[in-house]
Amino acid sequence: MQRFQTIPRLALGMGMTCLALNAVQADEMTTQTPSIEKQSFGQLPDGREVEAYRLRNGHGIDMQVITYGGIITSLRTPDAQGNVDDIVLGFDSLEDYHSEAYRKLNPYFGALIGRYGNRIAEGRFTLDGTAYELATNDGPNHLHGGDQGFDKRLWQAHSFENDAGVGVELRYTSEDGEEGYPGTLETRVRYTLTTDDKIIIDYHATTDKATPVNLTQHSYFNLEGEGSGPITDHRLMLNADAFTPIGETLIPTGEIRTAADTPFDFREATAIGARINDDNTQLEYGQGYDHNFVLARDEAAADTLVTAARVVAPDSGRVLEVATTEPGVQFYSGNFLDGTLTGKGGEAYEKRGGFALETQHFPDSPNQADFPSTILEPGDTYESRTVWRFATQGGDN
Repeated sequence: MQRFQTIPRLALGMGMTCLALNAVQADEMTTQTPSIEKQSFGQLPDGREVEAYRLRNGHGIDMQVITYGGIITSLRTPDAQGNVDDIVLGFDSLEDYHSEAYRKLNPYFGALIGRYGNRIAEGRFTLDGTAYELATNDGPNHLHGGDQGFDKRLWQAHSFENDAGVGVELRYTSEDGEEGYPGTLETRVRYTLTTDDKIIIDYHATTDKATPVNLTQHSYFNLEGEGSGPITDHRLMLNADAFTPIGETLIPTGEIRTAADTPFDFREATAIGARINDDNTQLEYGQGYDHNFVLARDEAAADTLVTAARVVAPDSGRVLEVATTEPGVQFYSGNFLDGTLTGKGGEAYEKRGGFALETQHFPDSPNQADFPSTILEPGDTYESRTVWRFATQGGDN
């Protein structure tokens, strides 16, 4: 049975407004209603058709999702002056997602991630007495589901409308043994663009054999507009008083460490770049931030949304708030972008040209007994929800 939860309204900070349009845009929008368009996005090398679903909510938010990898290829939102820009990194063509440069860097722009988001040490885990071997596609470790994770699979899709807004539901069956994982996993992900400027991401999965599951979404945001330069001046708040430190290959050590008095304390809004070059071993390992933060869920039930993050862009005034039912969020500051990929606007994606906030269970949990379990058993249902809320804020952010 589905158990999708009612979304509580997220609190807004002082000076926050709903997405504002300039006078001309506002006049145009008064005649628009939420809409869905479907068209072709090209063909895979084997000839299979990739579809694109474009969702609009009538307030200036315009989002495109493709069936290849469940990728959000574009997300256009107004700034504080009503100017609309694309705020996620990605490409206009399917070919760019298959280019040699993209495969080499493999940044997972905008993709759904599975069967296991983040890293598993040495591509190995033991479950119910059986040892499993996975692809090691990130140095010695397994990353984001392997060589052909959910980000590189063709999903089946259909659009829908409901009282909340418009959306697209994607389905994928991961067969027993795919990428080394046990069990046939039936996966469903729903993107809903709401009339009140949220994107709701609902994850649902069942299995016929015990298996690790950790699904997430890997969009890179630049709230000044994709290709506009580094995100180091964005101000970030993370609702986390602890993080999971990593070793040299970015695998958690198993410790849960306080963030207080470290560059990892974002409980008060701080510019992403304020401490990113500090003399700190953890920052050296990640070449910046590439860490799992332990969310302060207090006594909240597992199916209750809590605030994970809030980000403000100082020039555009765009604000992104993230809430989730997950226990953690991976904050990645785009450290491995290197200028070799050119985005939709014709600008190269340089180092730290975007940030990701991947809501998740913790990395390497199948090998970490003290971390929250990621094992899904037959008869149980994996359910997770993440909400992105968009707004604008003027003045001193």
